Amino acid sequence: MASAPQIISTTPAIASIRASVLTPLVQQIDRRSGKTDLLLAAHGILRSQLDDPYAMVPMARYVAIFEDAALIANEPTLGARMGTLFKPSDIGPIGILFSISPTIRAGFERLAKYVNTVQSATSSGVFEEDGNLVWSYRLEDAGMWPRRQDSEFTVAASCQLVRSCFAKSWRPIEVHFEHVAPRDRSMLERLIRAPLRFGEAANRIIVSGADAARVYRHEDADLAAVLERHVSELAGKTITPDTVTEKVRSLVGIYLGHKPITLPAIAAELKISVRTLQRRLADEDTSLRDLVRSYRQTIASTQLAAHIQKSRIAEVLGYADSTVLWRAQRGWAQSSGSPTDRNPR
Repeated sequence: MASAPQIISTTPAIASIRASVLTPLVQQIDRRSGKTDLLLAAHGILRSQLDDPYAMVPMARYVAIFEDAALIANEPTLGARMGTLFKPSDIGPIGILFSISPTIRAGFERLAKYVNTVQSATSSGVFEEDGNLVWSYRLEDAGMWPRRQDSEFTVAASCQLVRSCFAKSWRPIEVHFEHVAPRDRSMLERLIRAPLRFGEAANRIIVSGADAARVYRHEDADLAAVLERHVSELAGKTITPDTVTEKVRSLVGIYLGHKPITLPAIAAELKISVRTLQRRLADEDTSLRDLVRSYRQTIASTQLAAHIQKSRIAEVLGYADSTVLWRAQRGWAQSSGSPTDRNPR
């Protein structure tokens, strides 16, 4: 049974991220070439925006800049390498909250809870699987693709947070990425320091149960309260998603391919009855089946475009095999009126 996850997922009109997050990337490009200002201008961003701690830039531009920067630097693992240089202060009070947490579990729960004070339209959460802690991260907009650099940076930075705040020699049990495996994964494995899996439904870090629960320090409760209040004020609104649909969609993204997604399981996580969950979803003109189907369709579309094998996609999406995936594709195509893919392999 999974623990109740800390979830956060909002989808504003324009997905955005704090402009200051670009500062380390700009510094890297400054050292590699004189093309930084041209790169920023090509994506409609001024260097002066990076100096305002409250300025926001569209997430799609940030993701695209990161991908272009890796090409300019001729460094496929630029994001992961930058992640290994990450410090708690780089994300302000959220990072400080992580650093004073008594356990790795508490740190990741806070990271998941407050991620949208730094960037919006992001699904992040923690849950238990086979006695271990799983932290999950994914940008909600499938149109932001490719996004390898953001994924590898976020995962590497999160691992670095654990090493700098808890144990320098710490290693995850396993790390998952949503993008296709690079031709040479050796450098990425050295930077992450864990076995890697690719083509997953989300980016995930698996932490051993013992590591997650080990108490490293006694937390200053007063300091934590002040920091959490400040983080909430930065968010400018309630952190918890407003609608049941948003909450369920977050859980689908976190659990897909790892946990059974059923009405009783989702209702238990949200601490409401199955009947109440069904009624609230119906009031919002949707259902659990609709949300799961929509999420699967989005992931399948992205991964098919990335030429990931259908057998692997079926596994990630929780289907028995590629034939079941093919049947699902036929259903999606028929409901949308588009041609079907008649090759199940």
